[in-house]
Amino acid sequence: MAKREIVIGSAVLLLALAACTKEDTQQSSSSTHTQREKDSILAGSQIPGAKAVKKPMTVADSAAARQARIDTSQQNP
Repeated sequence: MAKREIVIGSAVLLLALAACTKEDTQQSSSSTHTQREKDSILAGSQIPGAKAVKKPMTVADSAAARQARIDTSQQNP
């Protein structure tokens, strides 16, 4: 009886290991969205506090646009 239980236990263990393939981890990490896109999606949602994500993004965009204008004006005096 003990030999039979070992064989059955081994078979179950092999099936469990076969079910855990790398495809499972690839699906969860295959997100093609950048962090900015994820934040934009979050900011547009109805989740409480989500609008707090939009303000810093707007401020960062304004600062980047201002810096681009300063850089352009320094290149063309």
